[in-house]
Amino acid sequence: MNHKLFFHYLSYLQYPLLFGVLYFSYRMNSGKYNNSSLSDFNSLLVLMGLAVSFSTLQDTKKVSVSFEKKVWENPKYGKIAINLVIGLTFIILAFGIFGFFISTNEKIKEVSFGAIVLGIGFVGFTKTALEIFENHRKDTEN
Repeated sequence: MNHKLFFHYLSYLQYPLLFGVLYFSYRMNSGKYNNSSLSDFNSLLVLMGLAVSFSTLQDTKKVSVSFEKKVWENPKYGKIAINLVIGLTFIILAFGIFGFFISTNEKIKEVSFGAIVLGIGFVGFTKTALEIFENHRKDTEN
C-alpha cells in the first residue's frame, strides 16, 4: 500500500468540507437565519479549519495551478507567501486563545473555538507551504 497516495486521496475530503463552509456562509448572509449567525460563524470556522487540515495532506512535490508554481519557484515571492501564512496563523491562533481563555465577552468566546481549529489547520498549512517552497524553488538544487 502506497501511504503517500493514500494521504493524497484523503486530502480530497477538503472539498465536501468546503461545501459545508459555503452552506454556513449562505446561512449567515441570508436574512432568515439572523439569530444563529455567531453559531454559524463558529461552524464555518471549524469546517474551514478541517478543510485546511485535509488540504495539507496532498503531495508537496506537485502544484496544481501555474500561478502557484510561479510563486513557489521565485525565492522572493515564496518567502513573502510563507511570512503571510505565518502572520495569519499567529493572528488567528492568538484571537482564538485569547477568546477561549481570557475574554469574558460571550460573543468572542462563542467563535474562539472555531478560530482555534482554523489556527491549528493553518499550522499544518504553514508546514506544507514550507515543504512546497523547498521542493519548487529555483535558486537551490533539488
